[in-house]
Amino acid sequence: MKNLIFYLGFATIITHELDAITQSEWKLLFILRSLPEEIASPIFVILHVPLITALLWLTNNQSQTVKNWSRIGLAGFLVIHSGLHKLLEHHPDYTFNSWLSLGLIYGGALIGFVYFIYTFVFWRESRVKINLGEVD
Repeated sequence: MKNLIFYLGFATIITHELDAITQSEWKLLFILRSLPEEIASPIFVILHVPLITALLWLTNNQSQTVKNWSRIGLAGFLVIHSGLHKLLEHHPDYTFNSWLSLGLIYGGALIGFVYFIYTFVFWRESRVKINLGEVD
C-alpha cells in the first residue's frame, strides 16, 4: 500500500509538470521568466529530463536508505509545492486555475501528506515490535 501511495504522488507531480507546460509555468520561475519565450520554453522542458531521471533513480535506488529518504523528500516536496502555488496564485502570469491543475497540485499535496502519515505509522509500529522483541 505504501508503494501505491508513493507512486500515486509521483504520478501527480509528473502529470502536473505536463500541465505546467500548457500553463507556461516558466513565466513564474526566477531565471526563466527573464528569458524570451522561445528560449525559456524549451529550457523548461529539457531541464525535466535530468530532473525526472534523478527522481526515478533516487526513489527506486538499490540502497533502501536512499530509496526511503528520497521518497520521503518527494512527499515533502509535494506538500511544499502546493504552498508555493498558493503563494503565486495572485501573480499575473499564474494560470493554474482549472479543476485539473488544482486537483494535481493539491491532490498531490494530500497524497504526499498521506505518505508521511503512513511512513510515520509504519516506522512507529516497527519500532514498537523491535522494543517488544517481535521482529523476525
